Amino acid sequence: MLPYIVRFGILAGLIVSVPMAWIMITLPAEAASPPGVLWTYVLMAIGLTMVLVGVRQYRDKVLGGAIDFAPALGLGLAISGVAGICYAIAWEISQLFMAFDFADFYANRMVENVRASGGNAEAVAAATRRAEDFLALHRNPLFRVPMSFLEIFPVGVLWSLISAGLLRDPRFLRA
Repeated sequence: MLPYIVRFGILAGLIVSVPMAWIMITLPAEAASPPGVLWTYVLMAIGLTMVLVGVRQYRDKVLGGAIDFAPALGLGLAISGVAGICYAIAWEISQLFMAFDFADFYANRMVENVRASGGNAEAVAAATRRAEDFLALHRNPLFRVPMSFLEIFPVGVLWSLISAGLLRDPRFLRA
């Protein structure tokens, strides 16, 4: 099972991480904003189709075409975990080479959203404190790495559930 976890987890991680890293590294420092969240999650959903592919190949090549829900779910979660680790590593590497400061952008956006919604001075001050707290946390890799992992892993959980549900039927995507 381990070769399937590693192979398809790394493949999923690369499908998501390489475009993300390339975009963030090439984003100029004066960019108005990074690519949208929707684009990122679409990329994650595409990359994590490797969960379905990996579980299917394991079912067909190792188990003779039949797998129960729990083992399929476990395999899918393990593949998703490896993909999440790859994504977190890629984000850390990207941070080293990015001209665009994502943390500052995000913190400024937190405050600007409160101002734009007509927040009073007290609300803006509270948003500023939250933004400063975020910046302090974001500088710490012990916070940043798990948060990066948690960006992608819920998508992997969803794909794992879908894959386990579909692939427990030996007729679905039969070899």
